[in-house]
Amino acid sequence: MSFLYRAVGLLSLLVLTACGAAEPKWASDAEVARSHYVHGAPYQLTLFTVINNRSGSGGHSSLLVNAPSERVIFDPAGTFYHPHLPERNDVHYGMSDPAVDFYIDYHARITWRVVEQTITVSPEVATLALAKVQAYGAVPKAMCAKSVSDILVELPGFETAPQTMSPKKLMQWFGELPGVTEKVIYDDSPDENGQLVQAPPLLLHHSGSSSGSS
Repeated sequence: MSFLYRAVGLLSLLVLTACGAAEPKWASDAEVARSHYVHGAPYQLTLFTVINNRSGSGGHSSLLVNAPSERVIFDPAGTFYHPHLPERNDVHYGMSDPAVDFYIDYHARITWRVVEQTITVSPEVATLALAKVQAYGAVPKAMCAKSVSDILVELPGFETAPQTMSPKKLMQWFGELPGVTEKVIYDDSPDENGQLVQAPPLLLHHSGSSSGSS
């Protein structure tokens, strides 16, 4: 039992630490248009960091961008997938509140917690961040934190972002920015949570209000 426990933990660590492999993807215009979601103000950037509950090490970084035109998540080289959230080179569209909750639930499990850090920005900064993540391209494995820091360092007010491959170092820097709010999400679901992608398609709430109502 102990050997199996360690083996499963090691596999989970490798999957998240490596942030997956670089896999260029390009959803069709029709899919992206169908999933278009506008959340509304306040315009915000949210850094998600996946932390190992045993070692305390960082396993993955991603960036949720809520811009005036739409809300998306940049999940660089991640393994996240849902058939109703189309992806273009690590940018996932249709990020309504249920979709964000699903994203968090996908990553949080008995061996991993998710740290959610949010900062409010101007519409201009949010729009620039959206453009940056859309233009960045598919990210190679183990470069999740580096790619997010590449985005942040080019935004006004974020020029001191560390150029690091460590999700935890990026999280610590982000948490010291003025006005950041933080919460930590724990979950006791098992490491093997692949069945989550079979969840009902409750994620597509049409744009037009922050409540996500149709």
